Amino acid sequence: MSSAYSHTVEEAEEAGFMPTRRTVLVTQVKELAPSVIRLTFRDEFIANHVKPAQFVNLYSSNPMHLMPRPFGVSEVDGDEVSLIFAVVGYGTEEFSEFKAGDHVDVLGPLGKPFNTSKQADYLLVGGGLGIPPLLEAAQALQSAEGSRAIAVFGYRDEHFADTYAAKYADEVHSIDESEGNVLTLLERLWPSLRENGRETIILSCGPTPMMKAVAQWASKRGVDAQLSMEQRMGCGYGTCVACTIDTRAGREKVCEAGPVFTAHQLGWDE
Repeated sequence: MSSAYSHTVEEAEEAGFMPTRRTVLVTQVKELAPSVIRLTFRDEFIANHVKPAQFVNLYSSNPMHLMPRPFGVSEVDGDEVSLIFAVVGYGTEEFSEFKAGDHVDVLGPLGKPFNTSKQADYLLVGGGLGIPPLLEAAQALQSAEGSRAIAVFGYRDEHFADTYAAKYADEVHSIDESEGNVLTLLERLWPSLRENGRETIILSCGPTPMMKAVAQWASKRGVDAQLSMEQRMGCGYGTCVACTIDTRAGREKVCEAGPVFTAHQLGWDE
């Protein structure tokens, strides 16, 4: 990394501001499952500052595609940052075709993260491509004294993230559609969690129906739940008003007030 960029990071840390959109080096692109890609790039600022559930914007090199694509960070290794995403359109298809040595423009980290400040058993409940931000949560919790991370993942078919979760989580439990869903796993785990006497907190990301069901399951058992919403975004920092959702306080921008909301904020605890 150039000394000029290192100097920028030091200045940003001292002044408390985030660097603007910048060009970074892609170091690895790997297919984890059909149309599921893990992309790694080098950026010292994001690596040093990102918190669980925060996201970064990636920008297409096509001038006709103005809007960035938001991706939750899945892992940090030194100054390298990894994202996991599905190929669903022209933007993600472009990123999936990158090779090591290519460059891409990024902005971030953005958004409000999970709150992992309490000493507790954290259930990281994810479905499909909602799982990546929970991998970063497991990584962060690994160094949190007095806390445990228990991954509870639901897949359509291939269990593409279990290997990464096992690097950081204390336990990894996963299931696919042929066996059940994340509620099936939560029911299996609940008796032992209740008996150990420790506080349990749910961190969840995935399809909205899944998260609503998880929030209601948690509410019935007196468990706090934080949900990372997966709305479509335009700008990623509160300007375009494309990602609003209904909350108890009214309409909120997911990119600015979230992506993390409590079950109570969303009215999902009833």
